[in-house]
Amino acid sequence: MRLSPLQKYLLRACYTSSAKVVGRGGFARFYEGQKLKPKAGDMVSIITKSLESLVDKGLMVGYGVRTREKWYIKEVRLLPDGRRIARKLLGEQQALPLRLKKQRVNSNH
Repeated sequence: MRLSPLQKYLLRACYTSSAKVVGRGGFARFYEGQKLKPKAGDMVSIITKSLESLVDKGLMVGYGVRTREKWYIKEVRLLPDGRRIARKLLGEQQALPLRLKKQRVNSNH
């Protein structure tokens, strides 16, 4: 299953949260480290579409208000499949750029 970087961030944020049901207020932090940030209104719609996609894939459950036109997701909770994928994503952390020391070779042997 292909996931966007935002969707991976959402899964990790929900998994590492101590609460079972997570409000969507902190999800905009994803864009803090980005050079090109979308506009505030675009951020909300992008996050909403990512959450709806994760709900459609069966990784999350969204809680909110339903109107005739659309859902307004206020909180989300991970399902077991979402927890499994988030645990896998946490295991795929980037390796630190360690520099190996070159060993000296003594020619005096």
